[in-house]
Amino acid sequence: MQVGRVVGTLVATRKDERLVGTKLLVVRVMDPGFKEEQGYVVAVDTVNAGVGDRVMLVAGSSARLAQGMKDAPVDAAIVGVVDEVELRKPATRA
Repeated sequence: MQVGRVVGTLVATRKDERLVGTKLLVVRVMDPGFKEEQGYVVAVDTVNAGVGDRVMLVAGSSARLAQGMKDAPVDAAIVGVVDEVELRKPATRA
């Protein structure tokens, strides 16, 4: 699972029939602290995310397990909108 920020939309009027009715979003992949990493991903939106939202992504075979994606040619899916992230520093040993 990865995190990212939705930076745009993608419209494809001609596509596989199993993708008809899906919303495709362009996501900038980020590390858990929301520092932008290299690269973008086009992902099917399963949770009604929008531009600017921080999201959770799944890729590969996991993406085909997302809601409504069974047997669809999907390599990335948005499965959650992130409300908050809490990172804790590891304990130090004396």
